Amino acid sequence: MIKTDILIIGAGPTGLFTVFEAGLLKLKCHLIDALPQPGGQCSEIYPKKPIYDIPGFPEILAGDLTKNLLEQGKQFEPGFTLGERAETIEKQEDGSFIVTTNKGTQHHAPVVAIAGGLGSFEPRKPAIEGIADYEDKGVEYIIKDPEFYRDKKVVISGGGDSALDWSIFLTDVASEVTLIHRRNEFRGALDSVEKVRELTLLNKINLITPAEVKELHGDGKIEAVSVVKDGETTKIETDHFIPLFGLSPKLGPIGNWGLEIEKNAIKVDNSLNYQTNIPGIFAIGDVNTYPEKLKLILCGFHEATLMCQAAYRIINPGKKYVLKYTTVSGIDGFDGTRKEAPKAVVQAIN
Repeated sequence: MIKTDILIIGAGPTGLFTVFEAGLLKLKCHLIDALPQPGGQCSEIYPKKPIYDIPGFPEILAGDLTKNLLEQGKQFEPGFTLGERAETIEKQEDGSFIVTTNKGTQHHAPVVAIAGGLGSFEPRKPAIEGIADYEDKGVEYIIKDPEFYRDKKVVISGGGDSALDWSIFLTDVASEVTLIHRRNEFRGALDSVEKVRELTLLNKINLITPAEVKELHGDGKIEAVSVVKDGETTKIETDHFIPLFGLSPKLGPIGNWGLEIEKNAIKVDNSLNYQTNIPGIFAIGDVNTYPEKLKLILCGFHEATLMCQAAYRIINPGKKYVLKYTTVSGIDGFDGTRKEAPKAVVQAIN
C-alpha cells in the first residue's frame, strides 16, 4: 500500500503545483492519474498550444508549463500512479482514507485532494453523417502537434477559445486555414476574436459565418467538406477537418463517492479552503464549483495553496504554522537541496 500525506487525484497543472506548495509545508504528495503521463489536458490534448494567462509568462506552451511544474516539484520527490483511475474511496476510523484504483493499487492518506480537471472527458462531435469513417483519416478533434499540419489545408469548426487560438496559430503553419462558425458572434476572448478578424482582412484566415459543415467527402481520407451558408452549399477542398466543440466532461467513479455534486462538478467551501462536504477531502481546479468560479489554471494554483494550509492543520493538529516567504526562508527540498537568496555582504567603513 502506498502511504503519503496528501493523495492528489489528477496530475494536471493544479495537481502538480500542489506538490510544490505541500512541499514548502514539509508534506509529501502522491498523484494518481488515468493518463499515462503527468500534465492532464496540457499534455494529452494540446501540448503545443500557447497559454497567455500564466503569471510571469507572456506566452508558454502547455507542454512546457507541464515540464516546468514537474521541475519545480521534483525537489519534493512526489510519487505517481499513472495509467490508473481512482475507483473507490474508504474512510478509516481515524479519519484517513484508502483510495483504490481500477487496477487494485491502494493508497492511504489523511488528506485527499481531487484535482481531476474536467474529470474523464471526450470531444464533442458534430452530428455529421459518416464522420466516424474519417476519424484519424483527416478528421481530428484534438490538435496535439501543429507540425502535423505543416503546409496542409485545414478547416476548423467552432466558436470558442480553442477554435480561435488554433486558427490564429496555424496561419504560420498550414498552407490554408478556414474557420467556420454557425454564428457571427464568438464565445472566445475578445482579443482573439479581433486577431482572427485582422488575419481575415489579411487573407490569412478564410472566415465563414454564420455557416456549418454539413457533409464530408473523400476516398479513404478527407478531401473536401460541404459548407452551408445562407441556404447555399459550397464545397471546400481540405486535407484536415478539425471540429473544436469542446469536451464532454464526466466525473467518472468520483461521482459515486458521496460528494455533493452540482452540474457535473464538486461543490466546495470557497470561503475557507475548498473542502468538500466530506471532511478531509478537498477539490481544487476545474473539477470544483462555487459562486463566481472561474475555470482558469491560475485560479487552480491559488486554490491549491489554500488547500495545503488546511491539509497541514489536519495532518499536524495543534501545531501552528508560521507563513514565511520563500524569499526569506528559502526552500529545503526533500532530496537534500537548499535554495536561498544570496545574503548581502556588509562591510565596515574605516
